[in-house]
Amino acid sequence: MTHPKGRTAGADTQAARQAAAMTPDPASAAPPPRLLVLRALGLGDLLAGVPALRALRRAYPRHELVLAAPAELAPVAEATGAVDRLLPAAAPGRAVPRSLDWSGPPPDVAVDLHGNGPPSHRLLMDLRPLELLAFAHPDTPEVDGPPWRAEEHERDRWCRLLRAYGIDAEPGDVHLARPRTASPAPGAVVLHPGAGSPARCWPVERYAAVATELRARGLRVVVTGGADEGDLVARLAKQAGLPDTDVFGGGLPFGRLAALVADARVVISGDTGIAHLAVAHAARSVTLFGPVAPSRWGPPPDPRHRALWYGPEGDPHGRRTDPALLRITVDDVLDAVTALTGIQHP
Repeated sequence: MTHPKGRTAGADTQAARQAAAMTPDPASAAPPPRLLVLRALGLGDLLAGVPALRALRRAYPRHELVLAAPAELAPVAEATGAVDRLLPAAAPGRAVPRSLDWSGPPPDVAVDLHGNGPPSHRLLMDLRPLELLAFAHPDTPEVDGPPWRAEEHERDRWCRLLRAYGIDAEPGDVHLARPRTASPAPGAVVLHPGAGSPARCWPVERYAAVATELRARGLRVVVTGGADEGDLVARLAKQAGLPDTDVFGGGLPFGRLAALVADARVVISGDTGIAHLAVAHAARSVTLFGPVAPSRWGPPPDPRHRALWYGPEGDPHGRRTDPALLRITVDDVLDAVTALTGIQHP
């Protein structure tokens, strides 16, 4: 069941939520109402959704906020300070999961932060929530949310969705608390050559050239990679002559990765999760964009971040490095690092 027509009146809806939050609960032992958020995607997607999650936390302070997302993102969800519990949910290729392992009564509120439907809408509607917040889609006319805008920035998109339902949301609310774990390489330049698809991977030979030059400038360079990127990390380390102590392949635990990023001299990567983690920890970053433009996934305006992009846009799921990404040169990256750190070749 979706919310009744007319419930999108922002001021009335927000006032009702605030009044409910101030009213004492006579059945204090009763389980809290539950709010289910669907975002069964990757690390960068979850970090881009932090402003929306925090807005929901403020709007529904008494609800248990349950996030349907991949199980490995549980530490990230906890770090947002907005999520009470993670409900494991994932599907190959960023698809909508076929089902959710939801138990008990229907969610009091369900929020679709996964996409514009209709599969994600129907997945949540099957749980019969009392209220559903989602973008409109012609194949799910029951949902009377705002229209989807394909070219909108990801952070802005989900905040606009919530504002349409009377929930104040700030796209700039992206920062995470400083990690409690110590960095395994404080002050190092972090290179992350991998990405979710070959189209978004800058050539490893160019990363190696960047590493070689930065080491000549006296900087420590370390390389990271996901659990399935060991071979890529090893190739880069070998070409750049990095010692084993500076190679973090195989997927660092989130706490150590967050600490490494938070204390980095600069993070250099493609448009992938670690770039969003650098934004979350206000670490200097150089992000290489292609085939998707930074206007849709880039960092917020901040002198600590450099987004390199020549365009045009292409296929983000392509099997070869996108031509837009290939237009970014080694010198482009080195110039960006110089602008951020002030350190040049001796």
